[in-house]
Amino acid sequence: MINKNDIIEKAYECGFGDIGFTTADPFDSQRELLQKREKEYEWVVKMGLDLIAGTDPKQIFPEAKAIIVLMEIYFKEAYPSSMESYFGRCYLDDDRIIRDRLTQRIKAFRSFLKEHGINSKVPFNLPHRVAAARAGMGTFGKNCLFYSNKVVCQGSWVLPIAVVVDHEFSPGDPTLGVGCPEWCKNTCMIACPTDALKGPCKIDPTQCISFLTYYGKGITPVALREPMGLWVYGCDHCQNVCPRNAPWLAKELPVNQKVAVMVEDFKLNQLLHMDKAYFNSRIWPHMFYMSDKDLWRWKMNSARAMGNSLDDAYLPDLLKAFRNNEDERVLGMMAWAMGRIGGAKAKRALNDLLPGRDGLVREEILLALERS
Repeated sequence: MINKNDIIEKAYECGFGDIGFTTADPFDSQRELLQKREKEYEWVVKMGLDLIAGTDPKQIFPEAKAIIVLMEIYFKEAYPSSMESYFGRCYLDDDRIIRDRLTQRIKAFRSFLKEHGINSKVPFNLPHRVAAARAGMGTFGKNCLFYSNKVVCQGSWVLPIAVVVDHEFSPGDPTLGVGCPEWCKNTCMIACPTDALKGPCKIDPTQCISFLTYYGKGITPVALREPMGLWVYGCDHCQNVCPRNAPWLAKELPVNQKVAVMVEDFKLNQLLHMDKAYFNSRIWPHMFYMSDKDLWRWKMNSARAMGNSLDDAYLPDLLKAFRNNEDERVLGMMAWAMGRIGGAKAKRALNDLLPGRDGLVREEILLALERS
């Protein structure tokens, strides 16, 4: 039977930044939190993810005796600014669909365990951040994110991966507290544009920009459009302003070439005009929380980002897309975007689009004309 050091060595060989061990005991505090805030997380249940069941490793894997936590760094390389300004970094090099990198490394690690008589499971509903903290691998930020105590200059650019195993290992010393410095003036909470952070380690996920970009219902409320800024899919705002992340952000990292070649496909005008075939072949393999049934939301988010860019170079694209679209949520946001950009050209375009419009679209055009 292999020992703990053999497993640690294999984790590093597989390219993980850190590794920790904890027990397979239930995550009672997490269960209590989820039960207390049931309404705020009911959207997860509707998606078919049972977070309550995930708080008991033995409910997932009856033979569970320990949890090995692998620390994946998703920000090893820099991303083009034209990508990280609009998309959360953790989604830019996500291979959960194409399964050609991280998935293969997890598979190699689990195969190693299997070869040495250890069975494992990698459940997605287990509280992986809490598992990492219980394994002593880092602490939490007031923004609810996990901060490594070893990699990325002790920043939050990490993804803990919990591997439940049927073999006992001595656990690490838990570090379940908040590690934010006393001198930090709640920067993340103050900076959150949509007020999703309600207090230290307390988030309303349905107000988080990330949630709103891929799960928001209907046209984005007017009050949230400017605060959501340029984000099209995901958000890194609370991480970008965090002083704990400043050391890593200051590093000069090599550019991720895989993401660099995606730049053209992910330009706002391409997203605004894309059809289902374009989406399914070029976008969905990388960012898959929305299916082609949600193409309207991609277009709506892209239009909002165009508006918040204040760049009148986007006006021709907005006008063209308006005339080639039928979804009132998209049309309404494109009208808002033209009004947000403002100027004589935008006003002329909006006046030209108004005749014959009714309902939501007419309301949005009139609102846009007021501000343009």
